[in-house]
Amino acid sequence: MRIAVTGNGGQVVRSLVERGMAAGHVVLPVGRPQLDLAAGDPDAVLRALDRAEPEAIVSAAAYTAVDKAESEPDLAHAVNATGAGHVARAAARLGVPLVHLSTDYVFAGDGTRAYREEDDTGPTGVYGASKLAGEQAVLSTWNNSAVLRTAWVYSPFGANFVKTMLRLAESRDELGVVADQWGNPTSALDIADGVLAVLDNLLGSTAPELRGVFHMTGTGATNWASFAAAIFAASAERGGPTARVKPITTADYPTPARRPANSRLDGGKLEQIHGVRLPEWQGATAAVVARLLTADS
Repeated sequence: MRIAVTGNGGQVVRSLVERGMAAGHVVLPVGRPQLDLAAGDPDAVLRALDRAEPEAIVSAAAYTAVDKAESEPDLAHAVNATGAGHVARAAARLGVPLVHLSTDYVFAGDGTRAYREEDDTGPTGVYGASKLAGEQAVLSTWNNSAVLRTAWVYSPFGANFVKTMLRLAESRDELGVVADQWGNPTSALDIADGVLAVLDNLLGSTAPELRGVFHMTGTGATNWASFAAAIFAASAERGGPTARVKPITTADYPTPARRPANSRLDGGKLEQIHGVRLPEWQGATAAVVARLLTADS
C-alpha cells in the first residue's frame, strides 16, 4: 500500500512511517512547506498529495496546542477544520480512501461512562470545536472516509506525557499529577497499527459500515496520576528515573482550556466493524518506557 500522511514530525506520522515500512507499505509524509493547511489553498493541498501518488491518505496534521488555541481560534480552525476539509476534497479528487484522526475533546467530558460514537458532542474549548468541525468537513466532503477519534497519545517520538514524566523524575523526587481526569492512554505505535488495518479494510471493501466515525484508544482506562505511577513503575524495573506521585485535582492545576474530566472512549464499534482492538494500555506504556530508556542508555 502506498500511503500519503499529512504532516512531518508528529507522533502518529512518525509511528506510521515506522510501522508501515515494517509491514511492507510505502508511507510518505507530506507536510510544510509543500502542504500547509494554514494557508487555506485547496489546490496546493491537492497538488502536494497528488505528487505522492497515494493509494490511501491519512489526515494526521493538526493544530494540537490545546491551551494556545484559546488565543488563536482562527489558526486552529484554519488547520483543523478548513484544512481537514481540503484534505478530504483532495482524497475525493484522487479517488482514494481517507482516514482522518480526531480527538476525545469533541465531547464535553462530563459523562459518566465511556463515550460512544453516537453520543452527543459538545466541545468546551476552541481545540475541540475545531476538531469537531474538521470531522464534519471530512464526512460531508468524501464518503470514503473513516474518522478515528483517539486520546492521551504518547510514543517514543516528540513531546508527550510519558517523556515529560521521565524527564521531570530525573530532577524531582515527587510530582503532583491530576487524579480527577480519566481517559485511555494510547500509544501512537498502536494507533499506527490500527490505522493500517482500517485502511486495508477500506481498500478491500466498499461496505458503507466501514466508513464514518470510530473510537480508537488503548484498552482500559485510568487517571493521569495512576498513568504516571505506571510509567515510574516501568522505569524503575529497568533502572530508570522514578518519582513519587502526589495526586492533585484539576483545580490545583488551572489551564487556559478546560480539560475533560472524562475522556474515556468506547472502542466496541471499531472492534466489531473493523476487527481492530488496541492493546491494553499498561503493556503498551511499559514497551514505550523500555524503548525510551534504551535510547538514552
